[in-house]
Amino acid sequence: MTSDELVDMLRSHPEIVFARTSPQQKLIIVESCQKLGFIVAVTGDGVNDSPALKKADIGIAMGIAGSDAAKNAADMILLDDNFASIVTGVEQGRLIFDNLKKSIAYTLTKNIPELAPYLIYITMSVPLPLGCITILFIELATDIFPSVSLAYEKAESDIMNLKPRNPRQDRLVNEQLAVYSYFQIGVIQSFAGFTDYFTVMAQEGWYPLLCIGLRAQWEDQSNNSLQDSYGQEWTFWQRRYQQYTCYTVFFISIEMCQIADCLIRKTRRLSIFQQGVFRNKVLLSAIIFQVLLGNFLCYCPGMPNIFNFMPIRGQWWFVPIPFGILIFAYDEIRKLGVRRHPGSWWDKELYY
Repeated sequence: MTSDELVDMLRSHPEIVFARTSPQQKLIIVESCQKLGFIVAVTGDGVNDSPALKKADIGIAMGIAGSDAAKNAADMILLDDNFASIVTGVEQGRLIFDNLKKSIAYTLTKNIPELAPYLIYITMSVPLPLGCITILFIELATDIFPSVSLAYEKAESDIMNLKPRNPRQDRLVNEQLAVYSYFQIGVIQSFAGFTDYFTVMAQEGWYPLLCIGLRAQWEDQSNNSLQDSYGQEWTFWQRRYQQYTCYTVFFISIEMCQIADCLIRKTRRLSIFQQGVFRNKVLLSAIIFQVLLGNFLCYCPGMPNIFNFMPIRGQWWFVPIPFGILIFAYDEIRKLGVRRHPGSWWDKELYY
């Protein structure tokens, strides 16, 4: 039987038993299955199984009865020679892949709300909404613990019901993940930051339209009588501390939205209520740490002159909360559509 004939047979027969096959024939069977786009697993224990074990997408050798050649060629070794262990191994592999995706998606999201203030600062000449030191605290302090905590997330209940991923297309970071993190959740976080920023500026006397084109005068150290929307005069250092306040509220906005982002990353398909909100104790600890650190940076004495953080009004903490709720609701709708319409446009574009 030629290789093409074997491919035709495999295509038309969902279940086939081959007996008394040579090492070369085993290799041809594996290659034929791969030509049809299947993910191929091969189990073996002898030297004659080595070529097929090596060629398969996943080669599984016996740990007790297997030969050294088979173990060297395999990707997985069953230490107890129990085939049931394969299912456990596959589940753990899928869980690790899932949690890596979740952590990467969470980490990518904040890049847009960190970049957007500088784009608006340059293009619209507004006073700088977010400082460099503030961004460093987001990158190196508040977001480290939550991103690591996603590695402790338990497997989703339907993880073994999903088809094997295509290793040539379903990469760890794919187009769907980048688009969803950057241009959907990241954009919502940016709106939250700018809403809080313009709220703070307006309450202190700087209406949004006045802020546009204000950068040159705002940063002029010799101008100590710049008038706001009410005609009040501001010195350079008064404006500087107001700018630090803007840094702080933008930081708090990103932090509050990242809490919602962290919660939605607990699952990729299932609702968070199916997964359980409180199952991952490490993640809950990370969220508490994030909030406590934000409070410490805001209200610890000396922060304005050390790290450019200012004490802010309690009401400014609540401005980004509706955006956090929006992120949560938006992702629940995405997951519902993915579960309800598998294989649809919604599933292909929004399931990362």
